[in-house]
Amino acid sequence: MRFGPAVFGGRPDAATVGGSPQYRGGRFRNTVAATVLPRGTARAAARELLFGKQVRRPTRAVPLVTPGAAPAEGLHVTWYGHASSLVELAGRRVLFDPVWSKRCSPFPFVGPQRLHPPPVPLDALPPVDAIVISHDHYDHLDLPTVRALVRTQEAPFVVPLGVGAHLDRWRVPRARIVELDWDDTADLAGLRLTATAARHFSGRLFARDRTLWGSWVVESGGRKVFYTGDSGYFDGYAAIGEKHGPFEVSLVQIGAYSPAWPDIHMTPEDAVRAHVDLRAGLLMPVHWATFVLSYHSWSEPVDRLWREAKAADVRVAIPRPGERVDVAAPPVVDAWWQPLSG
Repeated sequence: MRFGPAVFGGRPDAATVGGSPQYRGGRFRNTVAATVLPRGTARAAARELLFGKQVRRPTRAVPLVTPGAAPAEGLHVTWYGHASSLVELAGRRVLFDPVWSKRCSPFPFVGPQRLHPPPVPLDALPPVDAIVISHDHYDHLDLPTVRALVRTQEAPFVVPLGVGAHLDRWRVPRARIVELDWDDTADLAGLRLTATAARHFSGRLFARDRTLWGSWVVESGGRKVFYTGDSGYFDGYAAIGEKHGPFEVSLVQIGAYSPAWPDIHMTPEDAVRAHVDLRAGLLMPVHWATFVLSYHSWSEPVDRLWREAKAADVRVAIPRPGERVDVAAPPVVDAWWQPLSG
């Protein structure tokens, strides 16, 4: 049964998180201060959420693609919707932030509901070498999806510090949990996975910031990929690009932004800036299209991103959910979303 105390996860042991430089005063902290709702913004945000005229849902069915088998060589990315993505590089596979549930919520009967089905069933995914989680919010860490992946996959879950407590409570075998602090690296199955900084927050019930959030660097066979997770824009991207870049592709969060929470989610223009800071080649936007998590229109994130990318001369791929992108030869952007925008 999905609803029950277990859905909120576990509480990290102090011995696990207490030694982190990011953990101070009983919680994890950003390198650059971030406020979820700055003073004076809550009332305007609530009014816009309730009475705003934006078209927040697609007006037609979102077109889905069923990907075939990827070549063993090269670098390919498949976006399944929202942040859930599969990176295939040098014959290895990394699954990011898988959420296959109908709602991104602890409750099966309320909360943001999918605007399109997953393009492939969870049990139809190919064998993966790592399942990487960016943070513990419900739209990135989903109990039913985790339990299904325990049954259908053998890969370890690689997570930020403290998130292992949730997986422990959900009976993920301890041997399949790898927890990393920022700048920690795990070498497994021919992959090098490095947790890097992000500007965000965490929490599944009332207490916030007991677990860490992060972005990720993935390396294998001389190929490099970066995933932002959820984050506001900050100078850490330039530092990550200097230390770990350049990257062949960046997967960058573009949706669910708002003037009411400018520190913890990027606007599309911020996403392009972050991509440039990271010294990345191809930009693939994620974190849009699947759930209504803010009050902008459904297509606004990708419209603004495409416009900004053209102005900055940044290469971008905007696939349909399920469409595999060959990073060396990405498809021409065809604005497939515009007829769905009302």
